[in-house]
Amino acid sequence: MYTEIKYLNLLSARLEKFKQRKDYLWNFRCPICGDSQRHKNKARGFVFQVKGDLLYKCHNCGIALPFPKFVEMLDPELYRQYRLEKFKESNATQVDQRKVRKIVSTTPVFKVDILSSLTPISKLNNSHPAREYLLNRRLPLEGLFWTDTFKQWTNSVKADSFDNTELDEGRIIIPFRDKEGNTFGYQGRSLEKTGLRYITILLQEDAPKIFGLNTIDYEKPVYVTEGPLDSLLLKNAVAMAGADANSRSLDRCDCIWVYDNEPRNQQITDRILKSINAGDKVVIWPSSIKEKDINDMVLADIPVQDVVQQNTYQGLAATLKFNTWRK
Repeated sequence: MYTEIKYLNLLSARLEKFKQRKDYLWNFRCPICGDSQRHKNKARGFVFQVKGDLLYKCHNCGIALPFPKFVEMLDPELYRQYRLEKFKESNATQVDQRKVRKIVSTTPVFKVDILSSLTPISKLNNSHPAREYLLNRRLPLEGLFWTDTFKQWTNSVKADSFDNTELDEGRIIIPFRDKEGNTFGYQGRSLEKTGLRYITILLQEDAPKIFGLNTIDYEKPVYVTEGPLDSLLLKNAVAMAGADANSRSLDRCDCIWVYDNEPRNQQITDRILKSINAGDKVVIWPSSIKEKDINDMVLADIPVQDVVQQNTYQGLAATLKFNTWRK
């Protein structure tokens, strides 16, 4: 079934929630009936093997089709290509079984822009709460998006992330991209004063929780802040999205760690001390600055870029400054 599986993979980019469950079993939302309209996470269309052939069956509308007919219904032109290839295959003396095994065992990977269905913040109405929030905080709009239904949208790009989407909400989407600009995750920033302010979603579980990898010059000093929005206010900066973030993507960079200005916060002081003990460069805020983070400093008209450059320390100098700062 080398050819059938090849053409199923070609179709899969347009099959919502497409997933290979096991060898010779694929699952997705039915493209013929549209599947459940109330429950967007349900996927009741299946392609499976019966007596050496692939069949399509939908457990929502009940339609059952041989795989070639399924291809023809979705894409007549692709079906013509499929028929031609099957004709050539039937006249071939041997099929390379290594190719068959490779296609059967490999989950297809697609370069799909998951952000294409979202609205860029820059295109929102001037009175939209998300746009107003960012402008009031003097934050840039470029590269940020908005969704009215964060949980539902998340489930559409990463199935089963949320069991219940009834109590949904809008959130600012802050994309995490790799060096090539591919989106591997994102943070959803709530505008509400209660509940979780940030929710981080990784599409690749082993990806680093680092924002801004696609924007920095790796040959220059890289400032590492605690939050993505703060990093947008510094030149050549990234952000660690969570204390458990893996910094392996920055191993070869000249990193300068920029923590919040909270000397009474035990978690922050522990992180700063850990960075100093590791021999890293850190920013120790001068006592004249009372604001707790970069965004607040910008709002107070403090020239943050100059301050971080003038207050970067390492080694013994960092230890001495740190001991003075946290008193």
